[in-house]
Amino acid sequence: MNNTLRTFMLLAALTALFVGVGWVIGGTGGMLIALVLAGAMNLFSYWNADKIVLRMYGAVEVDERHPEALVRTYAADVQELAARAGLPRPRVFIIQGDQPNAFATGRDPEHAAVAATIGLLRMLDRREVRGVMAHELAHVRHRDTLTMTVTATIAGAISALANIGLFFGGDRDRPMGLVGTLALAILAPIAAALVQMAISRGREYEADRGGAEISGDPEALASALAKIESWSKRVPSHTAERNPATAQMFIINPLSGQGADNLFSTHPNTANRIEALRRLAGARGPQPARRGPRRAPRLCR
Repeated sequence: MNNTLRTFMLLAALTALFVGVGWVIGGTGGMLIALVLAGAMNLFSYWNADKIVLRMYGAVEVDERHPEALVRTYAADVQELAARAGLPRPRVFIIQGDQPNAFATGRDPEHAAVAATIGLLRMLDRREVRGVMAHELAHVRHRDTLTMTVTATIAGAISALANIGLFFGGDRDRPMGLVGTLALAILAPIAAALVQMAISRGREYEADRGGAEISGDPEALASALAKIESWSKRVPSHTAERNPATAQMFIINPLSGQGADNLFSTHPNTANRIEALRRLAGARGPQPARRGPRRAPRLCR
């Protein structure tokens, strides 16, 4: 299934969920209002969802002129990898957070942005950071970023609308009454999450393969995933905890780092991803030595 059709189906499913929540809360009138809101939200999200997510995480744009050498190197490496992938120059952002993680966003490669936490730059060596950013650029090349960003926005709205129904709906004039509204408040966010998850796990495997191709160093990405997985269990991302619908955008689940291959996982099992990358590295044969680590890992203050 190509990404354009995949995106259309995903947005259609989320829109249907949103309209269904409106019907439960307000009957036919509520459904019509929700339909209009969903249409406006899809249009607004197409143009602005990337800005919303970057602002949500306090991301700051950086480039090769940044005063900190670590950040300058990161920005320069992203642009080099983008050129290697045949992509336009993306905007590059830093997030002030200890948890090592990263994501890509933007409606198309011409409007793409990549963001990494300062924790990622400080806990990983240069090879590993390059591997992570190559993975994110693979998302850009596969045009996954629109899907990830817009679905995060709409899924969050579905959860919020269901909560509104819990507090303000539920009288006997509503189509499903109090019991239905309570069930909705529980099931609607789960249903939205399931729609997101329908494509996210396969997408991550594809981006791992694409990132290994762009960087030419699958072992570096495998090593990075192992470190991020380990640290994400110990270092919380408070912004992600407040906005769980954005979790599927990151290279590793920022909420728990558990990534198990089950129905409720937004990410594939990290050990499976590492194994696939190491098989790929073995198939490629021995690779020449690449840039080594820059400094010992430490948390930002």
